[in-house]
Amino acid sequence: MKDNRFIIITGLSGSGKTVVSRFLEDMGYYCMDNLPAQLIPDFVDLWMRKEVEIAKVALVVDIREPGFTTEFPKVLKKIRKKISPWLVFLESSEKALITRFKETRRPHPLTGAKTVLESVRLERDRLAGIKKLADDVIDTSTTNISELKKLITTRLLGRRSLRMEVLVMSFGYKYGLPLDSDLVFDTRFLPNPFYVDQMREKTGRSQKVKDYVLQAPETKKFLSELTRFIDFLMPHFLEEGKSYLSVSIGCTGGRHRAVVIAERLRDHLKKKDYSVRVYHRDVHK
Repeated sequence: MKDNRFIIITGLSGSGKTVVSRFLEDMGYYCMDNLPAQLIPDFVDLWMRKEVEIAKVALVVDIREPGFTTEFPKVLKKIRKKISPWLVFLESSEKALITRFKETRRPHPLTGAKTVLESVRLERDRLAGIKKLADDVIDTSTTNISELKKLITTRLLGRRSLRMEVLVMSFGYKYGLPLDSDLVFDTRFLPNPFYVDQMREKTGRSQKVKDYVLQAPETKKFLSELTRFIDFLMPHFLEEGKSYLSVSIGCTGGRHRAVVIAERLRDHLKKKDYSVRVYHRDVHK
């Protein structure tokens, strides 16, 4: 049985190896691009002895390395005596590859005096033997990025669908917007516990503060609209292959209203089976 904790990605230039590598990195893999084939056995030994704190590995190896077509099969045979790496070969049609090279304006690794078409054909011929060694061959000719991520999710990771990681962050506007937010929601129009003496020094984690904020009609309406909007967006983000989402909830100081709403949104997303965590950036300021 192949071990999807150790994935080796190879294939034709322009077929999507970088896209797959970045996606696997988002999924928690430690990714290395263009690692020389002769170093792979040493890395496997380190990984097996757990001398490197890496749970999941994805290596990208291809024809950019001199002698790759002769050295890599030997290396693969050697490491398969120790582990069961999952070798994935990505390929694509000549038309798709030529179009991609034209769009990116990057040279083909085998381009010398040859045309792109000749380079594509030469690479396909040279990699034919390695393709036969692959555990999975994926044709990316007609797949966009989100479709390719879905293929990797189902075929390599063994999941029915991509599970998005969500960070819900509360913050105070007086300390500045979180720079890495995908979505930002303002709660400064909600009743402010800061102006209630018994609650001023408490935070949104206090039950009294929660009750005060949540009992307000405008809060109830806001939460209803917020969760409805988020529920609408999430499937579309997943459809586009987004694997991480940062949602920021702000109030004036980031201690009361934003904290309450952020925790309610976290609870809502957990019920929808999203992987979600909450971070209160300014709650102690």
